[in-house]
Amino acid sequence: MSVADPSSPFSSIKAIDYTVILVRDMDAMRDFYGRIMGFAVDRVLAPNWIEYRVGGNILTLARPSRVAGDKPTPPGSASLQLAFKVSVADVDRCAAELVRNGITLVEPPTDQSFGHRTLFFRDPDGNLVEIYADIERPVVA
Repeated sequence: MSVADPSSPFSSIKAIDYTVILVRDMDAMRDFYGRIMGFAVDRVLAPNWIEYRVGGNILTLARPSRVAGDKPTPPGSASLQLAFKVSVADVDRCAAELVRNGITLVEPPTDQSFGHRTLFFRDPDGNLVEIYADIERPVVA
C-alpha cells in the first residue's frame, strides 16, 4: 500500500467536495435526480449547472462546456457509478419506489457475500446508480 507524501500539496485534500455528472439530457436528468431520487436543488448557477445537496456533498448536473468540451458518452455506456448508503429496510423501499416510477432495475435488492445489500439501476443518461446498506457478513464455518 502506497502512502501519500505528506509534503505534497495534494495531502491537504481531505474529502470530495462535489461530483459533477456531465449530462446528455439535462431535462431528463433533472427530473430523475429531483423527482425520482428526491434530491432538493441547492443552487442553479446556470441552466446547464444544477447542484443538489446530498448529505455533506454536492451532486452537480452539468453540460460539458468551458474546460470539458468532450463529446457525450455514447448512449448505452455508463460514465460513472454513484453509490448511496441507506438502511437495510430502505434498500427494498427504494426498489419499490423506483419500480412504481417506471424505473427498470438492473439488479433487484440482493445480499452480497461481502456484506452489502445492493440495488442497481440506471439514470436517464445510462449511469449506474447503486443503493446499498451494510449487512452482517455470514459466518463461514
